[in-house]
Amino acid sequence: MQPSDLKNLNIAVVGAGYGGAAAAKALSLLGATVDVYEQASQIREVGAGIGLRPSTMDRFRQWGIFDAIARVSSPSDYFEILTATGDPIAKEAWPEIDTFGEKTHLIHRGDFIEALLGVLPKGMVHLGHKLESVEDEGDKATLVFANGESVTADLVVGADGIKSVVRAQLFGDNQPVFSGEHAYRAVISVDDAHGMAVDDNLRMYIGQGTKVYFLPLRHRGQVSFDITALCPDNTWTPGVTKDDLLKTVEGFDERIVNITRGLDMATVNCRAVYDIDPVGTWHSDSVVLVGDAAHSMLHHQGQGANSAILDAGALADALKEAGSVREALARYQAIRKPVTDELQRISRQGWTEDEINDVFPGQKPASQQPASQQPTVQKPASQQPASQQPTVQKPTAQQPASQPQEA
Repeated sequence: MQPSDLKNLNIAVVGAGYGGAAAAKALSLLGATVDVYEQASQIREVGAGIGLRPSTMDRFRQWGIFDAIARVSSPSDYFEILTATGDPIAKEAWPEIDTFGEKTHLIHRGDFIEALLGVLPKGMVHLGHKLESVEDEGDKATLVFANGESVTADLVVGADGIKSVVRAQLFGDNQPVFSGEHAYRAVISVDDAHGMAVDDNLRMYIGQGTKVYFLPLRHRGQVSFDITALCPDNTWTPGVTKDDLLKTVEGFDERIVNITRGLDMATVNCRAVYDIDPVGTWHSDSVVLVGDAAHSMLHHQGQGANSAILDAGALADALKEAGSVREALARYQAIRKPVTDELQRISRQGWTEDEINDVFPGQKPASQQPASQQPTVQKPASQQPASQQPTVQKPTAQQPASQPQEA
């Protein structure tokens, strides 16, 4: 679109999370008028740490906000995957470094959203706007909020998460799907990590259906400690006791058990893990989905936040390059949907120590590798009784290690 057309474009973004804030920044740089509508009265991101990939950091550099993110994050050189008792399975440099010239940065979710919102112009974000309905009028769309206000825009960006109202009303009622897992997350002091946080690199310990993530937040003097474990309770925010957590790490390195034993349960964020089935269409002529609203995925590959940022960048690029909003939205979906469809698929796979090479992004799935490089896939540990769980097989020279991105 021509610069003059972009400057006359009025855009309404629904949701001020990662995807909404990133989209607002990217689209405002085109010269468009952008307003963000958030249902919460204040924005507070709970949880723990995540990893921002080099491709994501490259977008931040393009948008002129790299330093704002770098100030509250720590660059990481590699990741390591170990058995429950600490035997090494894989250790490898993060991918994309050579492509983008950036490192993966580890950051607390709260610091991340605060930094993103902090680079938006004052007055762009409107709190206390819970979306009730969206009416697609072809070349424009109208939003109606619970507070009685309504807004009409040339383009509506639905960034309203896994329970997206925009998606449900216009693109299909894809209900959240329970994964059969819980995630228990806490941020602890480095001093309480029993010597397990020694640098700026992610470590994952896996065994018997449980995954324990250590993600250092050196700029905070803290560590993000995440236990993901099997549980049939699909309550969104389940009640969990200290004994429940200790049962999930039975047989793990004694230091992990001790960290778990020392957790203050009042500081532990407990949630059931959900995603959605792939959405067939992300856009109309004047409404489009980004982030979790379009492709909420399980957190095992750490792609949620990264995908939302890359969506925002691709949408802005498409508007700049296409001849019309309609053409831009089609181009955006054509570029991003195949990528996120595959990430959703991979993120749903159960996996054991033997399957790591097949299920982490950065490596092709086994089905796309030459036959000589295809690992033997066994039934996931999460679906086997303990007595039948396979022993650990170390990666071979023909099987490059996995490449996770964020806990």
